[in-house]
Amino acid sequence: MIHPLKITSTLADETRYQIYEYMLQQKKSFTVQAIAEQFGIHPNVARLHLTKLSEINIISAVFVKSGKGGRPGREYKATEEGIELSFPKKEQSRLINWALQLIEEIGPDALHTAQKISYNDGFEQMQKLVASRKELTFNEKLNSITAAASMIGYIQQIEEINEGKKIIFSIYNCPFKNQLSTDNEIICTLHESFLKGQIDALFTQNEFIQVESMIHDCTYCNYKIEIAKDYL
Repeated sequence: MIHPLKITSTLADETRYQIYEYMLQQKKSFTVQAIAEQFGIHPNVARLHLTKLSEINIISAVFVKSGKGGRPGREYKATEEGIELSFPKKEQSRLINWALQLIEEIGPDALHTAQKISYNDGFEQMQKLVASRKELTFNEKLNSITAAASMIGYIQQIEEINEGKKIIFSIYNCPFKNQLSTDNEIICTLHESFLKGQIDALFTQNEFIQVESMIHDCTYCNYKIEIAKDYL
């Protein structure tokens, strides 16, 4: 097991973290040269960053033949498993599995109750995040959403529409990815309720729609939120 301090020290470098985040979003393999060009750094520096990331097992490295003869080149790709830090090791995943089994056993009533709990958790978390500020501008609210979701690979886009603004945000690194293969419908329902609670805490009137989902063979979850002009 890799020591947590090695993981945190590796990701403490801003450029290195940005490289990992970019590779995670793109979900494809990269050469050293491709990363160097993308981030405007020397190939030797790019190679160092990629080596450090591979040492903590959050990206993998494989040799690929070029088809032109010579030595195979090395390509890097973000791993699907991600990382988990624990001080000391805890059993959150087992608790999640117990809760999911309980919901399945009891049925729709349990799922409905769990949705209310996850929604309230998201709503209260966002309220606490902005409690010290009385009136927020649209950009400040947007920054609050970003701060709350940054640890799950949140990427945002803003579009102007006649009725107001449309926020499109994507989640590339689902925090519940390990459970998606067995309990995807329950996981996604509860996660969506949590996100809806966060949005409702900032914008009292909005239209919140999931456009794409990892459980439907998409590479990420994509949400669209339309905010009326009166609430900007």
